[in-house]
Amino acid sequence: MQTAHHSALTAKHAVLDRQIATEAQRPLPDAVTLAALKKQKLRIKQELAEI
Repeated sequence: MQTAHHSALTAKHAVLDRQIATEAQRPLPDAVTLAALKKQKLRIKQELAEI
């Protein structure tokens, strides 16, 4: 059974995934922004794995 926290993390993970894809498709993607988004996504993935 998913908790509200788990659902919120899953939704945030999906949003970050879309943001990463959008940034990567730009003509000149910002490497710093991509790295920050990927770090946030990884933190969320790790937290989801702990639940």
